[in-house]
Amino acid sequence: MMASMKKRLALKKIANYALLAGATCTFMACSPATPSFTAIDITGADYAKDFALTDHNGQARTLKDFQGKVVMMFFGYTQCPDVCPTSLAEMAEIKKLLGKDGDLLQALFVSVDPERDKPDMLKEYMAAFDPSFLALYTTPDQTAALAKAYKVYYKKVDGPTPTSYTIDHTAGSYVYDTTGKLRLFTRYGTKPELTAADVRVLLSQAR
Repeated sequence: MMASMKKRLALKKIANYALLAGATCTFMACSPATPSFTAIDITGADYAKDFALTDHNGQARTLKDFQGKVVMMFFGYTQCPDVCPTSLAEMAEIKKLLGKDGDLLQALFVSVDPERDKPDMLKEYMAAFDPSFLALYTTPDQTAALAKAYKVYYKKVDGPTPTSYTIDHTAGSYVYDTTGKLRLFTRYGTKPELTAADVRVLLSQAR
């Protein structure tokens, strides 16, 4: 009789484990999969929400102008010796890697050097990487306010002459989804293939 009771208890435990496992599997199946990004996922961040800037063609711009596209936004300056041209070249490569979806990626370059970066210079600089890229600028005071709102660091470093200074600045890009919501921060030096994969995820979420 003791053996029979032990057997019944063992069977009851097995049944309970099976029910628990089934419930867990059901819950997991019903839960949406969390996308995996190479970039830093900052979805829900309470900063870098929007801007009011002028592009190199003289047109006023805000994030709403790019609804339906994934936006990559980078802060830099045209006389930057390395980080800026490398980052823009990588954005151009990302666009190519996206193939037919390349037109759904909008690269924005925000000048932290409005004193030297004039519209014609910015336009020529963008054309060197991709004609669809847009450079944005504003006044020096508003540039400082925007950088603060976007948690972007920049600081002039004196050169041999008053106009030959360089600028230390944040290296990396903000990425917005097709609804204009801030989603990612890509680190400088991330392989274009990895960022292109992140962009594909954001595009797939919009379909």
